Amino acid sequence: MNRQPITDTLSFSRLIYGMWRLADDPDPSPAYVTAKIKACLDQGLTTFDQADIYGDYACEELLGAALKADSGLRSHMEIITKCDIKLLSAKHPETRVKHYDTSAGHIALSVDASLQKMGLDHIDCLLLHRPDPLMDAAETGAVLDAAVASGKVRSVGVSNFRPWDWRHLQDHMTTRLVTNQIEINPFTLDCFTNGDLVEMQRDRLVPQAWSPLAGGRLFADMGHQTAAALAALAAREGVRLEALVIAWLLHHPANILPVMGTNNLQRIAAFREVFDVAMDRQLWFEVYEAGLGHEVP
Repeated sequence: MNRQPITDTLSFSRLIYGMWRLADDPDPSPAYVTAKIKACLDQGLTTFDQADIYGDYACEELLGAALKADSGLRSHMEIITKCDIKLLSAKHPETRVKHYDTSAGHIALSVDASLQKMGLDHIDCLLLHRPDPLMDAAETGAVLDAAVASGKVRSVGVSNFRPWDWRHLQDHMTTRLVTNQIEINPFTLDCFTNGDLVEMQRDRLVPQAWSPLAGGRLFADMGHQTAAALAALAAREGVRLEALVIAWLLHHPANILPVMGTNNLQRIAAFREVFDVAMDRQLWFEVYEAGLGHEVP
């Protein structure tokens, strides 16, 4: 699998395995989590996406248990995690309303908690999960710089940020922001025309696409015009629907990194099929128009 440079010393695999569903699996055992990791590594997928809140604050611990059971895995992986969302949860009874917290104290505590839960000595990439209306960019930027300087974090980025959000933060940092994780799929096309992908390329932020298969809508709602059109394209091309859509994302010159989430070992093993899709400009626009529901102007 090809790789995408992130910094001078860090690169990610072109596909990322999203671990937000680990706690939803009927079998959350270290052995089965390890099997999923190895199914990714076997095809060159080495980058794994986490967040402190995933699985009601459980998914980082599930990954940590697997890494503890098989200590050799970590050296083959790049681990991304996120912070700043505070959920309503019995695990955090002090939280009375879901909110965002980009204060220095919360970010520093979140980094240490993620390291402890996953049994790591460093996080490869730390993302701010959502833009915070109360963010003090100078304070937030300083604590992110300090996390990198300490060696606890190798790189930092953002998630769901608009250009003005990440530039305001970047203006108060010495560390370069390296990525922005946003929703991109055939049902969510705004980034192609609202300037987000263009601005990421200008500022050298590598885009990551969360929910690239629209959270399963492509398969659950085959009566929908978009899903039906894409299924017809996939049948015509002789490829699986998910392979067609992920190849469509990979074809974009911004070097989008799709974040793939499934607990099914067979579906994980099939990730490699995306590289067999003969995507070209016309097929790309056919997928795009299926999402739009009409031809381009």
